[in-house]
Amino acid sequence: MDLDAYSAAHRAEWDRLAVLAGQRRLSGRDADELIELYQSASAHLAEIKATVGETVQGDHISLALAKARIRFTGTPANPLRQLTIFFVNQLPAALYRIRWTSLIVTLAFFAIATVYGLWVFFTPGVLDMVGTEETRREYAEELFVQYYSESSEGGFASQVWTNNAWITAQTVMFGITGVFVPYVIVSNATGLGISGAIMAEFDRLDVFFLYLAPHGQLELYSIFVAGAAGLLIFWSWVAPGHRTRRQALAEDGRAFFTIVIGLALSLLVSGIIEGFVTRQDWPWPIKIGIGTVALVGFLVYQWVVGRRAARAGETGDVEEFDAGAKQILAG
Repeated sequence: MDLDAYSAAHRAEWDRLAVLAGQRRLSGRDADELIELYQSASAHLAEIKATVGETVQGDHISLALAKARIRFTGTPANPLRQLTIFFVNQLPAALYRIRWTSLIVTLAFFAIATVYGLWVFFTPGVLDMVGTEETRREYAEELFVQYYSESSEGGFASQVWTNNAWITAQTVMFGITGVFVPYVIVSNATGLGISGAIMAEFDRLDVFFLYLAPHGQLELYSIFVAGAAGLLIFWSWVAPGHRTRRQALAEDGRAFFTIVIGLALSLLVSGIIEGFVTRQDWPWPIKIGIGTVALVGFLVYQWVVGRRAARAGETGDVEEFDAGAKQILAG
């Protein structure tokens, strides 16, 4: 082995390993790079020792590998500090990076729901295909409102949260297919449009919006954010950029799981509102106001706290995809 030539060929990798091993904080991409460099440097060290023996170059690699091992197997961080980092930095940054895509999904959903609802309402014969007049009247005048009080408050909140959290998790997990997110958005939007058309048929459209508004604001937006995350994982597979598809899915996958945890919590809040607030005999401005405060809190967390976290260094590869969504909104 020509040790000098071998060292010249791999010196940059060894130096990069030492730099990453000495950093206090690593991004997802840096962590992946550290693991890859650790594996390659271990092979280099084994080859040097097998052919040349103990050398200065080998000692240099050993020191870098030792620092890297400390990063892998060091004393775990304080759990409270880890939670703080998650909720103050990682989660808001992940949400912030898909903010524009979330907005596009939101606009698309309401556009589809509105157009479809108007079509169902104004097109002769379509409502008859949904059900008989008696069935529709029973839904509009009785079943729609009864739905919110047919179970105990806690049981209903738990049921709603479990169902919505499962839909959200599926939307993110199966987003890679490219068709699941549009299916979820379109099916839910058309379902909402049909419900609105039936309520409007019997002059109950005010009841429709009043009962949806308290919990629906945060609940629906959480599903839209899940849709944005699902589209993102699909885009990571279709257009990984300078990364391999494996790298893109691995790096962005961490952000997806972070978002799922955050949305499970936001849906828990909307489920509590739906179970304990919507059914109450309170003034509607108070009930809707509670839902609005919950939504505004989420938006501030995503757009303001997330922006601060992203500027502090919690960035990721999803930024390129979301920048495209911003351009679409800009026309």
